[in-house]
This record gives sequence, C-alpha cells and structure tokens, in this order.
Amino acid sequence: QVHMGESGGGSVQAGGSLRLSCVHSGMPYNTYYLGWFRQVPGKEREGVAGINSEGSTRYKNSVKDRFTISEDSAKNTFYLEMNNLTPEDTARYYCAARPGLFPHLGLPSLQEDWYTYWGQGTQVTVSS
Repeated sequence: QVHMGESGGGSVQAGGSLRLSCVHSGMPYNTYYLGWFRQVPGKEREGVAGINSEGSTRYKNSVKDRFTISEDSAKNTFYLEMNNLTPEDTARYYCAARPGLFPHLGLPSLQEDWYTYWGQGTQVTVSS
C-alpha cells in the first residue's frame, strides 16, 4: 500500500516563500508520476506541478515561473518550492502519486483523475 504525507504548509505574507514536502512509502515500482495539487473550498482540485521518475516536469502556467517541483528519491520525498506567493495561491495543497510499469514515461499529467494515491493535504495561506 502506498502512503503519502505532506508537510510544510503555513501562513506567509504575499511575496514570501514556502517549501512543501511529501514523503511517500510503499511505491511498488521504480517508474511513477508524482504531482502537487491544490484546492480552494467550493472549487475543483487543480494540478499545480508534476514530475516523473526520470525527472521531467510540468507546471500550471500561472506558477511555472515561481514554483519548482523536485524529488529526492533517496529520501522517498518530493518537494514543491513556492516563491513570490500571492493570495491567489491560498489553498489546501495535496501530493499525489501514480506508480506503474510504464514502458515510456511521458510528461506528468496535471489531471486529478490520473493519480492513484493521495496525501491528506497541507494548508497554505498567503495574506496580502
């Protein structure tokens, strides 16, 4: 069973930075996709960034110059470095994974239904 757990959320002022971490365990394969999503109450969950096990990344357009997704495979941990935060980034952030026997790894998906395993989320609040 794959387990995912986020940490690093908090409250910051606009222009500040946060780094979210997601520790995963039980990944059954060495090939996988990892993603960060966020959700505001009353709205759908949206994909923010993704990375595959070869290190290819994809970002939501509104964050690609401010957010960086990365992975430390030795620690079974991946990160979302968020800089120049704005109040519009306020949301609950979730990490997600989809392991599999992929013969070819494409760019990560930012679609919620692509991912199989999810963390419980961590709140990020940005004040103006």
